[in-house]
Amino acid sequence: MGWSMTHGTTDDARLGVAGTGAVLRRTFGYARAYRRAGVAAVGLLVLWTLTLLGGPLLVRHGIDEGIVKGDSGQLNLAIVMYVVLAFVSYASFRFAILQLAKVGEAFLRDMRTRVFDKLLHQSMAFFDREKAGVLVSRMTSDVDSLQELIQFGLIMFTSAALLLAGTTILLFLLSWKLMLLCLVAMPMVAAASFKFQRDSNEAYLLVRDRIADTLSGLQEGLSGVRVVQAFAREHVESARFSQANHDLYRTHMAAVRIQCWYLPIVEFAGAATTAVALGVGGWMVSEDAMTIGTIVAFILLLSSLFEPVQQLSQLFNMVQSATASLNKLYTLLDEPVLVADRPNAVVADGRSPITIEGVGFSYVGGGPVLSDVDLQIAAGERVAFVGPTGAGKSTLAKLIARFYDPTAGSIRLGDTDLRDISVRALRSEIVVVPQEGYLFSGSVAENIRVARPEASEAEVRDALDRIGVLERFETLPAGLDTEVEERGSRLSAGEKQLVSLARAALADPSVLILDEATSSVDPGTEAIVETAMETLMQGRTVIAIAHRLSTSQRCDRVAVVADGRLAELGTHDDLVAAGGQYASLYAAWVSGLGEHA
Repeated sequence: MGWSMTHGTTDDARLGVAGTGAVLRRTFGYARAYRRAGVAAVGLLVLWTLTLLGGPLLVRHGIDEGIVKGDSGQLNLAIVMYVVLAFVSYASFRFAILQLAKVGEAFLRDMRTRVFDKLLHQSMAFFDREKAGVLVSRMTSDVDSLQELIQFGLIMFTSAALLLAGTTILLFLLSWKLMLLCLVAMPMVAAASFKFQRDSNEAYLLVRDRIADTLSGLQEGLSGVRVVQAFAREHVESARFSQANHDLYRTHMAAVRIQCWYLPIVEFAGAATTAVALGVGGWMVSEDAMTIGTIVAFILLLSSLFEPVQQLSQLFNMVQSATASLNKLYTLLDEPVLVADRPNAVVADGRSPITIEGVGFSYVGGGPVLSDVDLQIAAGERVAFVGPTGAGKSTLAKLIARFYDPTAGSIRLGDTDLRDISVRALRSEIVVVPQEGYLFSGSVAENIRVARPEASEAEVRDALDRIGVLERFETLPAGLDTEVEERGSRLSAGEKQLVSLARAALADPSVLILDEATSSVDPGTEAIVETAMETLMQGRTVIAIAHRLSTSQRCDRVAVVADGRLAELGTHDDLVAAGGQYASLYAAWVSGLGEHA
């Protein structure tokens, strides 16, 4: 990616005018879908602007034609028309807010969905290098920044721009000489605005990064709270978070200091210009060059000139923050999906042999994990991958499941390279059961339906029955409708793994990859899980990542992976008899069992 999510100032700090323009153009492109509501909102704001401009003109008419000339009819007419304008102003602004809110909230809704969908389709390599907390911040703090712009910025920008343009034109029509005199303050405001835009750009980008760092630390601390408490590291983690929080505070204050010198300049310019207009206008009235009503209307409109300028200057803060957030969200949307369907992707038969030929693999930024691996797995065969930690056996299994693509060589299902098979079709043929079953909030049945959302209740029950655990789940307080709560906290580790196996049974794949599905299971349910797993493996091609070598004994062949290569291949008995690496691993495992007997 072209930016780092985790450190200080990023490449986004050099976004500049061109970068900001590109982000805004892309945003307007997305916003075309809501143009009808947008046009209606602008039309209502134009009407609202006309009512605001009409007010001072009615005041002028009331003073000059009513009060000065003593015509009560003209004065009453001005009063009645002013009241009518007030009602029209209220109604037009109210419905304009509703229309713009509709546009903005629809944009945010679709943006959240678009980003979340892109994240779900990203490859495992993407999640290897990006922190979950930082990604969450993209969907929370960055979208919250946009929320502020949507709720206040759209109204403020559109109304202020229309009011500024309309007021400027009307002031020139009332007195072009006085207006030119008042414009003397504009160069100072323009220079201050330019400096503010330049200084605030980097400040608000840095704020976004500091928020991401803080959320990342928060997420890590809470996710690992058991480890933190187990090693009494509360004070260490608290200090780390405190430092990140203090860095966030300092960056926020730096942004506030930029704002503190800028806004008073705009206020001062408005006050000074009003004083000039009042003094010079009063002299023009005394010289009969201007009516009293006109100078009053001019002063009232002049406040409507600098108020929009101040609002637009405040909007710089929102725009800078929102542009930085949008840029990061768009960068996420532009991140290529490494494991994706090729053009004309095909569907393959999972009941075909798996051929691994010359496969090599390296994680991004790392050295080779696998090199020159050759292996053929027959349809319906059970093969165990064994080897020391970090040898590459889990990586090889992930390549077969196509969580990653090999950096060298190829893996074929039958005669078809995995990269030529539709990802969705491949996921229906190859299912992975991880070491620890992950459950989502919801019921037991809903968690099993993760494998096939359209499955009926009868199909869910049949999946559980096929692996022999239906009765166990029926005894739960609400049966299959029992809520598992967050991350399945209401179920034991063994029950969570049984749900994972039931998912696989419901999916009914041709190839099953087991990442030692009993390694995290409590002893009370280990035998049940083993039985369910044995039933599930019947009639399928099975690849088992074996941490306990009792698993490899039940497989047709054992593949020993060491130092990223396929070191040995054969049956359990043959490899033990050969006296090689597997024999040493097996002897050490048996010895460990004896010591714990």
